[in-house]
Amino acid sequence: MVGGNPLQINVVELRRSVGNQRQVSEVVGLDDVALSSARLVPGSDVTVELLLEAVSGGVSATGTVDAAWNGECRRCLDTVSGDLHVDVSEVYEDRPTEGETYPIEGDNIDLEPMLRELAILALPINPLCREDCPGPVPEVFPVVVESDDDEGPTTDPRWAALDALRDDVGA
Repeated sequence: MVGGNPLQINVVELRRSVGNQRQVSEVVGLDDVALSSARLVPGSDVTVELLLEAVSGGVSATGTVDAAWNGECRRCLDTVSGDLHVDVSEVYEDRPTEGETYPIEGDNIDLEPMLRELAILALPINPLCREDCPGPVPEVFPVVVESDDDEGPTTDPRWAALDALRDDVGA
């Protein structure tokens, strides 16, 4: 831990010899990790269990990350929640490869960017409250286009060109 931040890890002792290992077990909060349809529960705990190991040219991080998420069902928009479990297998290097490895900055590694990236990738893109969710109830949420003359629902105006073709064929 560096400067009171449990996700900033000093790796000087770890890197003295290839094969050295260090266990990291932390419970932290990660705010603002979200997609449009799902997000980590704000203020909830994210459990990080990692084994850091010195490898040639860097440090490998393997283990798991667990967190709670919530969002909206893609069909009925009811609240959906679940648990996120992510297997971690990442590498930190002095000269990181963009998009493949993470940087060792000075004598430290910062686990937060990795945790955020892995959590976002593991969140469900289109969550469902249940597999057989029928969506909105038509009697409660009718889908109609209202007309100005109060005669009831009319056809969607985007179909006007097709209606004109139908009229031409029928004439």
